[in-house]
Amino acid sequence: MHAMAEPNVPIPPEFAQALRDLGLAGSEELVGIALGGGVSSDIWRIETKQGPVCAKRALPKLRVAADWRAPIERNRFEARWMQVANAAAPGSAPQVLGQHAALGVLVMRYLPPGAYRLWKDQLRQGEADARTARAVGRTLAAIHAYSAARPELAGEFDTDPIFFDIRLEPYLLATARRHPELEPALQALVRQTQTHKHALVHGDVSPKNILVGADGPVLLDAECAWWGDPAFDIAFCLNHLLLKCLWNPAARAAFLDSFGALAGAYFAGVQWEPAAALEQRASALLPGLFLARVDGKSPVEYIDSDMQRDAVRRVARALLRQPPSRLADVADAWREELER
Repeated sequence: MHAMAEPNVPIPPEFAQALRDLGLAGSEELVGIALGGGVSSDIWRIETKQGPVCAKRALPKLRVAADWRAPIERNRFEARWMQVANAAAPGSAPQVLGQHAALGVLVMRYLPPGAYRLWKDQLRQGEADARTARAVGRTLAAIHAYSAARPELAGEFDTDPIFFDIRLEPYLLATARRHPELEPALQALVRQTQTHKHALVHGDVSPKNILVGADGPVLLDAECAWWGDPAFDIAFCLNHLLLKCLWNPAARAAFLDSFGALAGAYFAGVQWEPAAALEQRASALLPGLFLARVDGKSPVEYIDSDMQRDAVRRVARALLRQPPSRLADVADAWREELER
């Protein structure tokens, strides 16, 4: 949600129409700045008479090398996720100002970069603060706990096809096609994830989607919102802390400390099911997601050498063949690989 150093220009007509239809702008010409929307959306900071807003429009085809498509209706569920998250943990998501279902445009309060730093940028610079990791863990647990206590929310997030199309297929099943010997294990993880529906899942809890503000973390980009297995969120987030060890080797110890801090804070808030059962599912899933970030449809951009990719593959293969029951076992296996 941070602006690039570019001048304001007229915004795309779909965004202008959406703001006017939602009563967030009048007949004046609307200008703004295109933001870094990643692979899945167009995002703009738009100037209005009430001040700047952030508007986001989901893309039907994601900006990746592989042919990866997803329905734009995911934008509607993202808005709902933000509203639930803010009810569960006030300030944990941007404030929703409006959502235009027909145009697939979501309008949110703009969060200025002077007050919020992107967690990914901090980690890139080796700033792996365990306090931030614990805050992320607590926030995620609060959202899961709040939603798990309200099973009636399940009907508002019946997004099985969307979650399959933008998470399970491009991560786990696409990876299985690259590793036929691991296909049974990866398919089993898909079934596991599909059959433990306990809470509202964000689906993309990644440092690139977390702003760090004075009042705690703010989670962005809930396009994958789904009523399903909360183990996916915790595994998905912890996966990035493992991978960052290859991005900034000098901060490896801090990344692994943050891994433990985030997991500890999260599981301290698990109350909707036995924590050990949830941890076992997350621990089994994590190696599949780990491998997916080098051999799935969405490889991380900073792992760019065969030596690094092979290190990920060695650890992931071993853990997929003999699934761990504790997240600490995954971290230990990765630590041992890095120390070889």
